[in-house]
Amino acid sequence: MTLGIETKALFEIDTYLDTLVKKIELLSYVNPVNIESEKERFFASKYLSDPVFKYPSIDFDKFKLHKEFFSLPIEQIEDKRIKALYEEIIYFYSGLIQCIETIGTGKKFYYNSLHAFGTPTEIDVENAKFILHFKEDLKAEHFRPKYTAKETETFFKDFSKRYDFSYNISYSDTMGAIAMVLNNQQALVLNNNHIFSQNEIGVLTNHEIGVHMVTTMNGLLHPLKIFSHGFPNNVETQEGLSVFSEYMSGNLTVKRLKELAYRVLSVDSLAKGYSFSKTFRMLHNNYDLSREDAFYITTRTHRGGGFTKDYLYLTGLKKVFDYYKTGSDLGLLLTGKVSLEYSEEIKYLTSRGLAVKPKHITDSFAENNNTNSTVDFILNNLK
Repeated sequence: MTLGIETKALFEIDTYLDTLVKKIELLSYVNPVNIESEKERFFASKYLSDPVFKYPSIDFDKFKLHKEFFSLPIEQIEDKRIKALYEEIIYFYSGLIQCIETIGTGKKFYYNSLHAFGTPTEIDVENAKFILHFKEDLKAEHFRPKYTAKETETFFKDFSKRYDFSYNISYSDTMGAIAMVLNNQQALVLNNNHIFSQNEIGVLTNHEIGVHMVTTMNGLLHPLKIFSHGFPNNVETQEGLSVFSEYMSGNLTVKRLKELAYRVLSVDSLAKGYSFSKTFRMLHNNYDLSREDAFYITTRTHRGGGFTKDYLYLTGLKKVFDYYKTGSDLGLLLTGKVSLEYSEEIKYLTSRGLAVKPKHITDSFAENNNTNSTVDFILNNLK
């Protein structure tokens, strides 16, 4: 379809919105810069003295950015359906700015995080507890830590040869995750403090490159930039797809599902008013997590003042798994940083010539290589 003058306002708004959104990569600001030193202090206190985390400085004018978002002349977008989508996008990113500007302020950040990401329902908590009933041999060779971050880079590069794109790899000593993709920079960041197992490499290559980097690169190919910076509530779909890729590639284990379940319980503890140390003791004492694992899961949840995002990995997995079972098109969800709930909008934008079919397709989605019957049983029995 040839794009006429009636879309001129839409493209101008979309382009300017893109320049604003590039300033707010939430994960760049919410990850503490002193995790390791605070971990040592917390352990030395016998798990009683909560960590005091420090965060990167915010390098933009928060008030000015808010003002610029709401000054966008979206009334000039003639198509009512597209205009409504852009309104929702502006409100969504305004919420993320509020998250960033309140990092480290305790309850203020928690309430903004709650608004942006939600919190687990009773059913989500029941699903998490259901998963914890299952066991796995944690002494299996593929779970043994043996590769440094630098050694792991080779596996990522070999894996990425199957895709027609390139990206940068960097390292960090101050991140809560063991690996993550920075969408705005088309970069993979590996945690220098972590020793990776063979299973983790299988998980992360399929999760970070097979989905997160694939949707990053696909998002750049559309006439509209909203596919690149993200639809509202895209985290649940994107993380769900990523864990689903772990499953389809045969790398999803009971151990990994239990990790996601612990995250749900950890986020749920925020709603109960638990302190860092109380959440940690719940995971370490009640659920027998090692103190290292309990600390990092608790840190992911309590960073910023209460970050609720982590429960969405499990809820997203269930939604994507159910979507897959209906025979629906997974490619639709790989078009960029999109949300399952906006499937019809994606189709509509494509029909208008404002979006394109995905060039890069997650290679694990071609065939189900899962052989773990327990994992299948769990996924088929989540509520």
